[in-house]
Amino acid sequence: MLALFDRQMRRDVRAGGPSSRVEREGRVVRHVGAAEDWNAVLWSDLDEADADAVIAEQVRFFDGLGVEVEWKLYGHDRPADLGERLVKAGFVPDDRETLMVAQIGELDLAVSPPEGVRLVPVTDEAGVDLMFRASEQAFEEPSGHLRAQVLAQLTDDPESIRAFVAMAGDEPVCGARMELNRGTAFASLWGGGTVPAWQGRGIYRALVAHRARIAAGLGYEFLQVDASDQSRPILQRLGFEVLGTTTPYRRKPGS
Repeated sequence: MLALFDRQMRRDVRAGGPSSRVEREGRVVRHVGAAEDWNAVLWSDLDEADADAVIAEQVRFFDGLGVEVEWKLYGHDRPADLGERLVKAGFVPDDRETLMVAQIGELDLAVSPPEGVRLVPVTDEAGVDLMFRASEQAFEEPSGHLRAQVLAQLTDDPESIRAFVAMAGDEPVCGARMELNRGTAFASLWGGGTVPAWQGRGIYRALVAHRARIAAGLGYEFLQVDASDQSRPILQRLGFEVLGTTTPYRRKPGS
């Protein structure tokens, strides 16, 4: 499963939007877009002899574009001290997350939102505003460029994404989206943070099941999540399995 994930979602990945591209340079695969897009190193095949030189090459490349870059490091990536080498090159690690995958056909999808909550598709700017209003309250941090990215994707490539906001009356209480990775067996789940007053009532589980049903209907075989410590036990109860860990290392231009 890990080998399939690495091949389809990292090494042979496609661009994530109309304004971005995937470049394969030597032993690195990177996602390149405009300043407001996600710029990242997605996959690498390095060893102790060449890791520092390759990292320096990627720093020069993204600094030349004047954009922030994320090096998405997985626990099984090599060399074993790649994270330490990234820090020496000016990257800053974020929280470690758990890479989890589930076979959709084996999940219990008979999950509904709690009474008084409805799941509303997000298709326009008003819906995006509601979704990120909930997410910013849940995670207690601004959405940054992500809001613009999601809106652009819904506008320019709506078949690549499904987004939802959980509404309690007129108030958004949870926002979540699903990336549909064309040409792969995987759909990816993102978001799902619930505002504090509504946590613990099953909204996150309901949104996972709702998106899983949609992915199954579209022919996807697996769901993938980069899970926080809070969501990991919920996903395990639903039937997700741990494949490893992933940590984003971020570097601002000129750092």
